[in-house]
Amino acid sequence: MAWMVAAICTVVVSAQTRVTPPRNKYTPEQDVQIGREAAAEVRQEYPIIDDRQIDGYLDELGRRLIAAAPADLKHPAFEYSFTPVNLKEINAFALPGGPMFVNRGMFMAASAEGEVVGVMAHELAHVLLRHGTANATKAQGFQLGALAGAIAGAVIGGGWGEAISQGSQFGLGTWLLKYSRDYEKQADLLGAQIMARAGYDPRDLARMFETIQKQANGTPPQWLSSHPNPGNRSRYIAEEASTFEIGPRPDSNGFASTKRRFDTLPPAKSMADMGREGGGSSGGGGAPAPVGRIGEAVPAPSRQYRTARGGQLFRVNVPSNWIAVSSNNSVKFVPQNGYGESRGQTVLTHGVELGVARASSRDLRQATGTLVQAFLQGNPEMRIAGESQATRLSNRTAIGTPLVGRSAVGGTERVAVYTTFLADGNLFYYLTVVPEREADAYEVAFNRVGQSIRLNDR
Repeated sequence: MAWMVAAICTVVVSAQTRVTPPRNKYTPEQDVQIGREAAAEVRQEYPIIDDRQIDGYLDELGRRLIAAAPADLKHPAFEYSFTPVNLKEINAFALPGGPMFVNRGMFMAASAEGEVVGVMAHELAHVLLRHGTANATKAQGFQLGALAGAIAGAVIGGGWGEAISQGSQFGLGTWLLKYSRDYEKQADLLGAQIMARAGYDPRDLARMFETIQKQANGTPPQWLSSHPNPGNRSRYIAEEASTFEIGPRPDSNGFASTKRRFDTLPPAKSMADMGREGGGSSGGGGAPAPVGRIGEAVPAPSRQYRTARGGQLFRVNVPSNWIAVSSNNSVKFVPQNGYGESRGQTVLTHGVELGVARASSRDLRQATGTLVQAFLQGNPEMRIAGESQATRLSNRTAIGTPLVGRSAVGGTERVAVYTTFLADGNLFYYLTVVPEREADAYEVAFNRVGQSIRLNDR
């Protein structure tokens, strides 16, 4: 431990940028509560790596950075942890209060230890500056109980709900896990300062950002989807690095041996793999992935069913051959070739969607009417096909509204929207869609899915 202290003490700071935490109405203890609950869900649903060598190496890097962090930002309540995840995507994320998760893909993309350390320092900076709950502070009406589930849901994605959580409201996941460019620059600068104190060249952080960008191949990689580029990252990180001396570099021999250790593990999964298995498909950012190709044959609903959950908000039984796809405020369950791109638009041709929308009224018919009109505005060729009818959804008063439109696979499609109130006054909806010529083949599945929905918000 003495070598670490010596390294930190040798850094000479001349004019480094002062980074001040933004306004936050939550306490550090609440950060810890939110992060602890969200991390428990992540560890349950993600393919966590349980390997002593890799765990020990990642923890050593993390502790080295914590030791180099500014003392006034290290809240005693925080519970730091550093967990490797067996996923291919180049991604890392940290939850309020200290839990950090680093994908195997991040290690595989890095050419040097400092590049991984740089991303970890950036994520640690988000924790220290409490950006997650600072985002929530900007929002209105969000309760602590909602925050934990929303963070976990946004990380996990897929069938577990990106912003579907107990007491959550429309767009909550965006507040909690997608940082503004100002917050990103703060994390870049503070991360660079922490790196230097720990004995690493901050330019390694800039190089890793460049590597992540190069591997985009025209689509934003997972990490960048929730960490927008403030612009000129390499330049201002280099400028920041020029304002102080870098302490003695730690021994980095463990990096090569850890990468070799990864090669001995089972193959890494992708987020798409998790979606097919009933877990996440979007992973806390980025556009939902297509499921097959629109226009190709769509298999009939399986007669076997599995149970899926939407965060803490609901559980539902869906055909075992349907795949979970998440977005900011909804979860779709779709068969192969039932969701994807068609003529430049993302379309759902077969399957169901469960989601939460902000209610425009405390009157269920008025709130439903507003939601249906929003659907119609987004689908100009869709229209109401009959009177709304009273029904039941999860043993609650509900309304069912039939719609018809033009299907992306040709002919007419049938759509039905079922709505009910949540305890917090928001609107929960269950939507079904299928080409009219296949409606009879899906009727039993749609009814069974709808009857299985159980809301847990009370």
